[in-house]
Order: sequence, then C-alpha cells, then structure tokens
Amino acid sequence: MKKYLLFCLMALSSLVAFAQGETRYKTVTDVPYRSNAVGYAADRCRVDVYYPENLSDCPVAVWFHGGGLTGGHKEIPEELKNSGLVVIGVNYRLLPKSTIDETIDDAAAAVAWAYQHAEEYNGSHQKLFVSGHSAGGYLTDMVGLDKKWLAKYNMDPDSLAGLFPFSGQCITHFNVREQKGIGALQPTIDEYAPLFFVRKDCPPIVILSGDRELELFGRYEEQAYFWRLFKLLEHPYAYLYEMQGYDHGYMPHPAFYIMKNHIKKILEK
Repeated sequence: MKKYLLFCLMALSSLVAFAQGETRYKTVTDVPYRSNAVGYAADRCRVDVYYPENLSDCPVAVWFHGGGLTGGHKEIPEELKNSGLVVIGVNYRLLPKSTIDETIDDAAAAVAWAYQHAEEYNGSHQKLFVSGHSAGGYLTDMVGLDKKWLAKYNMDPDSLAGLFPFSGQCITHFNVREQKGIGALQPTIDEYAPLFFVRKDCPPIVILSGDRELELFGRYEEQAYFWRLFKLLEHPYAYLYEMQGYDHGYMPHPAFYIMKNHIKKILEK
C-alpha cells in the first residue's frame, strides 16, 4: 500500500511539473502593420506572429527575411521557436517595385508596430530585439542606427533592447548600388550604408557573419570593420562572431544559438 501511494505521489508530482513547464504556442498570420496601405503595400506590409499563450512579459524578436531586397517572404525561424520568445516575421516591399526608402520605411513601420502591440501577444515592448538575415540584417542595421526611420513613428531606436544583424551588408546595399549603375565590387558608403551611422549610444549589437572565405564578396570584412568602429567609439556592448565553416546561406543555423544566449545576457543586465 505504501509503495502504491508513493508511486501515485511521484506520478502526480511529475504531471504537475510537466504541466507547469509546458508552454503552448500559437501563430497568427498576415496581420497588417500599416492601417491605410493599398495595393502592393497592403499585400506586403504584413506580419506573422508566433507567441506563447500561457506566458507573459516575454522578449520579442522581430525577424526580417533575406533575399537581396528583391525577393523572399516572411518566416518564423525554427531555431527561435519554443524559446519563450514572441517572434514576429515581417514582409516588406521589394525592389524594384518599391524604392529603397519605401523598403526601409516598411521595416521601421513593422518595428514600431511590434513596439506598440507587443503586450497583445504576451510580449514586452521593453524587451524588443530586431534581427534578420542578409537583406534582413541590412534592414536591422538601418532602422537601429539611423534614427530618422523610426522617428517618423514617434519611436527612438535606442529604446530597442538589442540588434542582431546576420550577414548584413554594412556598406550601401549592392542592389541599391546596382540601381545607380554601380557594380557589386565597387564599395559605396552613403545615407544607405549602416557604416555611415555607427554610434556609441545605439542599442547592444551582436554582429554575426559566415566564414570569411565562404561569405558573399567581402561581407565578413565589411562586418569586421563595422564592429571595429563600434569598439573604437567605446560602445559598451558590441560583439562580432564568425561562423567558421558556414557560408552565407547556412550561417544562421549556429548564429541563432548565439543570438538566444545574448538575449539572456542583455535581459539579465
């Protein structure tokens, strides 16, 4: 009898522990982040939101897809699921149907929407992180560093908890240069280059790159110089990681692990 009771108590405690530790997630799709958009903007300016149903005050990760600013579709990365995060996958207008100003403005509008609506999906606007791969990394840098984009939405990028650009172009994006007749190997730094806006008072930034020998063109070296400027300016939280053995397309797989670890470190501070 005692053994039976002990077994029942152990089974019950295991069930309680499991129930307490289980987090249920839900995904809502195609939520518009522009209220008055029409045509192409109405079609593209939408997000998918993946969020925990039975948690609150969660960190929020805004994720911009890659595709050279000319392709790609919103996504919720598998590596960010089941991590206690609210994940917002963003679509934005693409070149050449849009201008680069419209595309960056879409990115800013999506970040502002996430800031305003985080609590509706059990997140916290005070724990808002922005990230993306390739073109998405470029957009992360632009909205996080050049204050004019978020200022349009009455938001200061310094209110963001952190930036995680994955293999983002740090000089002017190659497709922006191409529209001006500038070749992929002709570097340009102008108002469309994240390098132009490096500053010591921006949010924590963790720069993630593929293997320098496997990345696109000189993408690693761009990011290394980007990071070096933050260090020279004495930015208090700037890191650079090289995913050795991983090319441009596959580098996100190990990079997500680093991202999640740094989110924990930033929030602990």
